[in-house]
Amino acid sequence: METIARKEYLDFLIRAKGKQIIKVVSGVRRCGKSTLLEIYRAYLQTHGVSPKQIVAYNFEDAEYENLQTYQKLYTAIKKRLLPNKMNYVFLDEIQHVAQFEKAVDSLFIRKNVDLYITGSNAWFMSGELATLLSGRYVELKMLPLSFAEYCAGKSKLSADNLSTNTRYLAYLQESSFPYTLQLAGHQKDITAYLRALYDSVLLKDIVARQKISDVMMLESIVKFVFHNIGSPLSATKIANTMKSNGRKIDPKTV
Repeated sequence: METIARKEYLDFLIRAKGKQIIKVVSGVRRCGKSTLLEIYRAYLQTHGVSPKQIVAYNFEDAEYENLQTYQKLYTAIKKRLLPNKMNYVFLDEIQHVAQFEKAVDSLFIRKNVDLYITGSNAWFMSGELATLLSGRYVELKMLPLSFAEYCAGKSKLSADNLSTNTRYLAYLQESSFPYTLQLAGHQKDITAYLRALYDSVLLKDIVARQKISDVMMLESIVKFVFHNIGSPLSATKIANTMKSNGRKIDPKTV
């Protein structure tokens, strides 16, 4: 599968390489965080870093479920560290590890560890990061594809001669999420993918994280906000609209 060079983000990681600070990559699901780390690991190996110096775990992979406590994770990583070399440790979707900050802090204080972690926005809110990691990190907030990146991806996947305006209309309609480039021209498939992504963010991230019991009400509020982009909104206005539709909710709950 072709990868899209995310130069701005890659340059950030290259500049931070080897510095005594935790590199945090945050962003919405499927915006390309894991792929960025893969590209960066390839960069490291082409610049003199041995594969044995790289330790990488993706906690969305069931293979690593046995490491989802901070004690087991730290022990497993410690065993793989080379004593006289810099070790590059990548912990992808780290929020799946209970009390991950304890493992991260322990790795941070080791002089031969260069540490990179990722997580989705719902779990990596800046205020919480500041509390958990106590200012020992820099955060790279990642977005889906910019229009320039989208065009670069289009050119890699197909040698089309579309005008910039036509490509921009496709960008708006098909979305900026990287995987949709592979579904280009198949709007039903794109819509199904985006719906599944929306459900994942809403149900797995927001509902699970915030322990929301009335999921239907949440969906109603989200749809109302979507349909009123660019309009002034307030919690009271949303609550009144829900009430007029027969769905009573307090502005504080909104």
